[in-house]
Amino acid sequence: MKDVDVFLEPVRTFLVQIAAFLPRLGVAILIVAAGWVIAKAVRFAVVRALRAFNFGVVTRRAGIDDFLEHGGVDAGAPELLGWLAKWTVIIAALAIAFNGLGLVYVTELAGRLLAFLPRVALAVLLLVFGLYAARVCSAALTEFFRQVRIQDADLLGRVVHHVIVVFVVLIGIDVLDVGGSIVRLTFLILLAGLVLALALAFGLGGQRWAGALLERWWPDTPKD
Repeated sequence: MKDVDVFLEPVRTFLVQIAAFLPRLGVAILIVAAGWVIAKAVRFAVVRALRAFNFGVVTRRAGIDDFLEHGGVDAGAPELLGWLAKWTVIIAALAIAFNGLGLVYVTELAGRLLAFLPRVALAVLLLVFGLYAARVCSAALTEFFRQVRIQDADLLGRVVHHVIVVFVVLIGIDVLDVGGSIVRLTFLILLAGLVLALALAFGLGGQRWAGALLERWWPDTPKD
């Protein structure tokens, strides 16, 4: 009889642990199910709100929708932000469920992902409004250069557009905090090299070309 008790003790302990674990598992399943329903509602609300504020018009004018379409993504930027909001809620529900089950490492991983998704949404918003501002500024400056009769107005407008886009992308990378310092350092090195190359070109052999270019842009007006 004593040998039977020794044999059954691990089984009894296992059953006690299962009995204590099953209620927590049921609560975790309910939390995930509720989170899934709430996530779908949040996604619907975010997409409807963005469309109500004509966010899709901004993304189309900024070129985001064309970029997504060329990349094989059928959804637009409002749907993308709605998808991010949905998965933020789902991952939050999973983190709560895993924490209730005592899965510490999985909970920590879900928490890190939960902290990253809002930064992705913020980076997308910055990219959308930054590209829109780049197009507006480029068009305005191009028209201004044409009004003051500066040649190569289209070229100067494109340069302004690309410069703004580069800085917006750098800000987005900084928000994501994914190798931001390396990217910024690389950009500054390339920018410094470009400035140095242009300075050497003007200083060593580009005086005539620079003078001709400035003469095209700002020709001398004849005196009376």
